[in-house]
Amino acid sequence: MDTVIYDGHCKFCTRGIETMRRLDFTRQLQFVSLHDPSLATRYPELTHDMMMDQMWVVSESGKRYGGADAIRHLTVRLPLLYPFALLMYFPGTRRFWSFMYNKVAANRYRLAGTTCDSGTCSLHLKSHAKTKNAAKI
Repeated sequence: MDTVIYDGHCKFCTRGIETMRRLDFTRQLQFVSLHDPSLATRYPELTHDMMMDQMWVVSESGKRYGGADAIRHLTVRLPLLYPFALLMYFPGTRRFWSFMYNKVAANRYRLAGTTCDSGTCSLHLKSHAKTKNAAKI
């Protein structure tokens, strides 16, 4: 069973995961929020910042896929997404999908709105922006 690691504090991400759960009628995936403390021991090579930057999929064999590559991997794991695999794996498009994924991921809190019930989206948006800006210096 593959493990999908996502931002469980992000409305945009959790809505996407809800859709994936419905599409996973063969139960090939398990979904874990990056905020789950057990991930630090299960996947120590995946840092908090790495997981905040993009969704990760860890296959049964232990191979890791991040960002657009994770989405590409899921299109061949979930039968209802097979038509999208034709697009995602079309020769020469990997850079495009990575660019698009990174743009969406960087703006996911804005896309979902920053007014979560608990207010966590606005907190993550601010802290994630600070982390990204500090990394650029």
